[in-house]
Amino acid sequence: MTERTELEEVAETALSIGREAAAVVNRVYATAFEVEFKTKDDPVTRADREANELACERLARAFPGVPVVAEESDPQRYAGFERHERVWFVDPLDGTREFVARNGEFAVMLGLAERGRASVGVIIAPAWERAFVGIVGGGAWEVAADGTRTPIHVSAHQALPGASFVVSRSRSDQRTVDSAKAMGARQVMPHGSSGLKGVLVAIGTYDVYMQPGVAGMRWDACATEALVRAAGGACTQQDGSPFEYADGELRNRLGLVATNGRLHKAVIDAIRGR
Repeated sequence: MTERTELEEVAETALSIGREAAAVVNRVYATAFEVEFKTKDDPVTRADREANELACERLARAFPGVPVVAEESDPQRYAGFERHERVWFVDPLDGTREFVARNGEFAVMLGLAERGRASVGVIIAPAWERAFVGIVGGGAWEVAADGTRTPIHVSAHQALPGASFVVSRSRSDQRTVDSAKAMGARQVMPHGSSGLKGVLVAIGTYDVYMQPGVAGMRWDACATEALVRAAGGACTQQDGSPFEYADGELRNRLGLVATNGRLHKAVIDAIRGR
């Protein structure tokens, strides 16, 4: 049996923690939970908070000294994270609107950045009972409950005409849809959860996930980027520049574009009007 690399061990630990958090999410999902609002149109539930606390506690125990930047944590808990070589970015319930709508399109996301670049991504879809793991440069897999790993890969589609796009169900406006159609998209499908849209690109269901403009936060991007890239795709900001996880910025102000790699430059050029 081949020995695991250090990052494979890290990913395995993160997967275990993610599964625990997903179990918390599913337990709440099965109840008549209450919905609060952090701000207008920004819901939060007990599932967000309880999964957040569990993931942060488990990661801190497993990786002492590595900051955990998590959506529902007090920012003081991860102040100065940008000075560390390794940082975890956690979205305990990506797609809270979808969770509230009970359509199953939500995820638990754990992403590791090293020296400012995404390296490991774990995305679990609690309602789907599916889990995905990616190590940049090391491959990506769907991992069954018994630990069986099935490699996943992005699509092989070669040209924008006829490409399939997935866009945000709650955040995209008609301009995004129109932009995809202008690129020659044969299909533009709305879907919840940034992480699950990344999964759908990573497993080859769609060729492009495009969210121009502000596209959530770094905890929405890190695991997504790592999984897509590990599966052979590309994931950058809308101008083609890489995400920088060590600059102290948390908002994805320059959008997010994830593709099968073959179409990436063409999508970026189209967004930039070239």
